[in-house]
Amino acid sequence: MQSFRTELEDLNNPVVARDIVDLEKKIRLFRNGEIDEEKFRSLRLVRGIYGQRQPGVQMVRIKLPFGKVTTKQLRRIADISDEYASSNLHATTRQDIQIHFVSLDRTPELWTKLEQDEITLREACGNTVRNITASATAGIDPNELFDVSPYAYEVFKYFLRNPVCQEMGRKFKIAFSSSDDDTAYAFIHDLGLIPRIQQGRRGFKVVIGGGLGANPYLAQTAYEFLDEDQLIPFTEAVLRVFDRYGERNRRMKARLKFLLDEIGLPELMRLVEEEKKATRHKSYKIDYESYPAPHIPEAIPVQEITVADEKKYQRWLDTNVIKQKQEGFFGVYVKLPVGNLSSDLARKFADVVDAFASHEMRITVNQGYLIRFVRPEVLKHLYTALDKLGLAEPGFDSVGDVTACPGTESCNLGISDSTKISLEFERVIKEEYPDLIYNSDIKIKISGCPNSCGQHGLASIGFHGSTIKDKQGKVLPALVVLLGGAKLSGGDGIISDKLGLKIPSRRGPQALRLLLDDYETNALEGEYYHDYYKRLGRNHFYGLLKPLGDVTATSPIEYIDWGEEHNFVLHTAVGECAGVIIDLVSTLLFDSEEKLGWSKEALDKQLYADSIYHSYSAFINTAKALLLTVDVKPSTQIQTLNDFQTHFVATGLFAFDNFKEYVLRINKNEPTETFAISYRADSKKFMEDVFAFRGSEKETISRS
Repeated sequence: MQSFRTELEDLNNPVVARDIVDLEKKIRLFRNGEIDEEKFRSLRLVRGIYGQRQPGVQMVRIKLPFGKVTTKQLRRIADISDEYASSNLHATTRQDIQIHFVSLDRTPELWTKLEQDEITLREACGNTVRNITASATAGIDPNELFDVSPYAYEVFKYFLRNPVCQEMGRKFKIAFSSSDDDTAYAFIHDLGLIPRIQQGRRGFKVVIGGGLGANPYLAQTAYEFLDEDQLIPFTEAVLRVFDRYGERNRRMKARLKFLLDEIGLPELMRLVEEEKKATRHKSYKIDYESYPAPHIPEAIPVQEITVADEKKYQRWLDTNVIKQKQEGFFGVYVKLPVGNLSSDLARKFADVVDAFASHEMRITVNQGYLIRFVRPEVLKHLYTALDKLGLAEPGFDSVGDVTACPGTESCNLGISDSTKISLEFERVIKEEYPDLIYNSDIKIKISGCPNSCGQHGLASIGFHGSTIKDKQGKVLPALVVLLGGAKLSGGDGIISDKLGLKIPSRRGPQALRLLLDDYETNALEGEYYHDYYKRLGRNHFYGLLKPLGDVTATSPIEYIDWGEEHNFVLHTAVGECAGVIIDLVSTLLFDSEEKLGWSKEALDKQLYADSIYHSYSAFINTAKALLLTVDVKPSTQIQTLNDFQTHFVATGLFAFDNFKEYVLRINKNEPTETFAISYRADSKKFMEDVFAFRGSEKETISRS
């Protein structure tokens, strides 16, 4: 413990140190029964600590903005995984790294050690702005108009710990693509950004309201061109609208896509404009020229070598190596089965990268790594070194590179296996369809449940975990089949189509063979898979796979999920991806006091917009707490204001002309010192009045 305290004191960032101390304190209070379990869950999620399906241990999600990770950081994460977790680093589709089986009590010291190499856990989970993702090729993409990395990094910094996005109704995802090829999948994000240049000015095409999950939506175009200096103000305004109008009670309806669907794009944009007066900045210049230049390795003398397997090397060159926009340099992709890299292998991998490339890499959205700035004369040496580690498999991002979430290995929501079957899919393709490693059109993706963490909602051939019953009512692990999804260009895409068919999980490889054979037989020359699916139609594929869904006759192995040795047992629990809603009156009022304290701190630091937003949040929490005492549970912040007017103002219990207008002065005023002081004072008085009201109410009850 003394070592932990010493390391904490050595951190250069007092804000981070305070955050870690606060986590340690909250864990102690939770252990002592002084913090409600649901409240504590939301606190730890915001700090990247996610409950596993295995009791007593946590998954820790490490937030790596736009997937950028240095070899030094990778070694640090590997060491952390050895000391605190299961010695495995899992790369996610959001360019994070997750480690598993971590003791809750050790998370503060784990976080402290990560921060020594500027790695954070903050807001990797919970109802926050999640990791900002971007094309892994950003900065080296020959087709890019400019490097989006500085913009992604600035958005990450600006909204980290920002009060406007700490307790939203649900998570919020932002992606930057490097070009119109949209390799970051802008079209499935709450906010997707694609570079544009107009009249010599940098900017972005902006798409909004996309998302996968059980109910996928394609993003809609908000702007064909938004000037770069409006990126931060616009994003903040959108977050304010989402925070205020987004659903909070019905978790499955709480994403921005549902709000957009309900009120429409014109109304959403009107509300965004309404918020801009209150944003911290009306224009925000991204200083992209100060963004650190990439580390470019010096040329090193090397001798010509002969690779052991020339055919494999050529396949690797064809499928895993790309030319950078920088003349004379190559990017090299590393394909990782289901995104897993042991900690020992990670350190050896880092050594290889340091020897032959830039020490800065990117994690890709399909769970691999991109090595950058490789000189042509060292390609064979790099390949040979990677091959010795088992990291030179050809076919990156091809049919044979299957994307999968952790599923039932660790996630509470997992229904059936997604990882072991993915490895089986890759084996089938490698052994039976080896030439498909050259096909980068067909994407196979699988999730353990309908929530699409494995991105099955945009797959050419997708599956998600489910169950199916035989004629005797016994449960088998199963897969739901989806087909025809695609990334197009310029922020457009196609959502995968559910066939309305379940098949036992053990028949998944057979289904894959049928689909690939059918494509080989029936596709037109050069026809993309999504066009092929559309041309033949759902009924064709339903008929093709329907026999596999027949469980009239089953074999014993079909009752055993992939990677298991016993008959399938359905195990699901409440998921933690978005946290939970806390309806305890005392907890909400305690939160109000805490937020007013934060408001005062921000005021003292002259962070007036932050102070105002903390005061606003205290208004909302205080009003909601009192509404709960009369069994009214508003589902949005706006409804909270309206319901308080109905139940407490219109009835004469509180003296306001219009409570909603009184609170929503937040977006009618510039964030000045004068307004911040007066608004905080009003919020504080309202909380004191509510305390007094509850006290008199309790006294009346006790007398009666």
